[in-house]
Amino acid sequence: MDTEAPSYTNYSTSNSKEEKTEDTRIDYLPRSVIRHNAIILLDGEWRFALDADDAGINEKWYAGHEYKDKADWPGSIEHHIAKAKGIAEENTWNEKVVAWYERDFPLPAIAPNGGGPSMLQLTFGACGYETRVWLNGIALKTIEGEEVHLGEYTSFSYELTEDNLKPVNRLTVRIADNMDADIPRGKQESNVYKRGGIWYQTYSGAVRSIWLEQVERNRLRSRVGVVSVVEDNLVRFNITTHIHDAGQYTIRLQVYNRKQEDNVPIASSDFPLQLEAGQKQQRLVIEVPGAILWSPQEPHLYKLCAQLIDANGYAAEIETYFGFRKIEARGCCIYLNNKAIYLDGILYQPATSTYEQIKRHMLAMKELGCNLVRIHIAGVDPRVYNLADKLGLLLWVEVPSPHRSSLKSRENHKAELLRMLDLIGTHPSVVIWSLYNEDWGAQDIASNEETRKYIVDMYHYMVIAQPQFLVVDNDGWQHISYLGRLKSDLLTVHIYTPEIAKWKETLDRLIAGELINVTAYPLVVGDPFFYRKQVPLVISEWGGFGFINYGGPEKEIDRVELIKHYKEELRKRSIAGDVYTQATNIEDEKNGLINAETGELFVPAGLLRSTVS
Repeated sequence: MDTEAPSYTNYSTSNSKEEKTEDTRIDYLPRSVIRHNAIILLDGEWRFALDADDAGINEKWYAGHEYKDKADWPGSIEHHIAKAKGIAEENTWNEKVVAWYERDFPLPAIAPNGGGPSMLQLTFGACGYETRVWLNGIALKTIEGEEVHLGEYTSFSYELTEDNLKPVNRLTVRIADNMDADIPRGKQESNVYKRGGIWYQTYSGAVRSIWLEQVERNRLRSRVGVVSVVEDNLVRFNITTHIHDAGQYTIRLQVYNRKQEDNVPIASSDFPLQLEAGQKQQRLVIEVPGAILWSPQEPHLYKLCAQLIDANGYAAEIETYFGFRKIEARGCCIYLNNKAIYLDGILYQPATSTYEQIKRHMLAMKELGCNLVRIHIAGVDPRVYNLADKLGLLLWVEVPSPHRSSLKSRENHKAELLRMLDLIGTHPSVVIWSLYNEDWGAQDIASNEETRKYIVDMYHYMVIAQPQFLVVDNDGWQHISYLGRLKSDLLTVHIYTPEIAKWKETLDRLIAGELINVTAYPLVVGDPFFYRKQVPLVISEWGGFGFINYGGPEKEIDRVELIKHYKEELRKRSIAGDVYTQATNIEDEKNGLINAETGELFVPAGLLRSTVS
């Protein structure tokens, strides 16, 4: 039962191209949960100014300022500075950057909404790291009450009240970023890790679309968590209500097949609730008789229509897609929907790729024979998750890591994790989460009990609150053991060697239970841990052939043969999966198997597919 895409207007002074994809309702904006309300896209040309002395707030630029430059939104601060100064992007800033953006937009007409009260909402697809917003010179607070929004990987919104709106409105945005190693930054350079090798140029600022949207005064937030009980055809939805007017409401859930011609739901249920003003999470369970399970072989999706109905019968609706699937780590193996599965994975860093390029990359990774993509410590366009849901690609996601271990970095890490979970919990494709990678941001994991306690606490939180995912504490090495129990659902290992004999030897030692001198650091820290195949073993990084520091054959044909031999050795042993490094070349890392521009393969199709099902 697919309906037309919600209408939208582009209030840009430059052209903005609409994505042409299979399902425009999902693909034309960076989000997973949608509304059938009018959208006003604010992408395009904005007035722009650098604030080198960080004087803009004291000088009240938000009340009026002469902007001498222009910048296209979306786009990185680095690109905007380079264009304004006529310099290379990698030379744009060193320690701190502050930039201001401003544009005008006419007051849109609020369409009659079936008698229900409505308002305008302003949403940033992603922006930051530090974002402040003014409307007609008045400071705005996010729906969560933040005067300053922190983070640059996930969306955030503002409600616009009638008393602050004019026939023509001036929107002012201040974005600040710095090289603080306590900020979640993934592989972007910092004061600790400088650009070069595996560390990349910063890419921050106005990085995703911005839009106005008519929303209901009392509504459901655009965040839905999904947990399936596949044995009983049950699905649990975690729904967030946003209420201005306390009263009696009903949440109505209706489930359809993704491609369904009629309007009759295959499952429906009502849940009466007395709701107070504010936000509240509510768990609701519905049965879908004869549910078809989601898997890489059959990525079957359902559509959820969720309505918040007030006492007058007015319904505010959101819509998203979901799938029935279950992921487990039992003994030596990983089970998807109660069947053992081997993970043929590849490491992927989208970097500055456009969404169209990312789509080509994803299709190429599937052509390589991969059933899993490990998105490496990056916050990506949420349309990536939608695409993986449709293609049947399993995803392993990671919190963009800070670069220093401290109380502040742990607080920032937790905040980033929770923001990501709010917006990614819908997707059946997302099956594994890493809290840290190679102890970046947790360098004292072996010696600092506070660091280990934080990671263990977050692992326990994930296991209880997010049971639809497998969780890795610190990917690669230095996993945490407490009372002899691994605080990770998977024992993951990073091995880089261009020597096939060394590769075989290391794999054999891992299978035999050796935990010392098999990786760059001890494989497990904390209390003694004894590996006896009681947890799945995953070689979560290997290869890297072509990267200057890792060695390996220079000729493509020799690299192909070596990859084949390495995969054969993996499948001879009790290993649950592997992740080849990596999908595309990026800056100094010249080890990709896919052309980053075109999506064409440098190697034969099916190279990473296991010969054993």
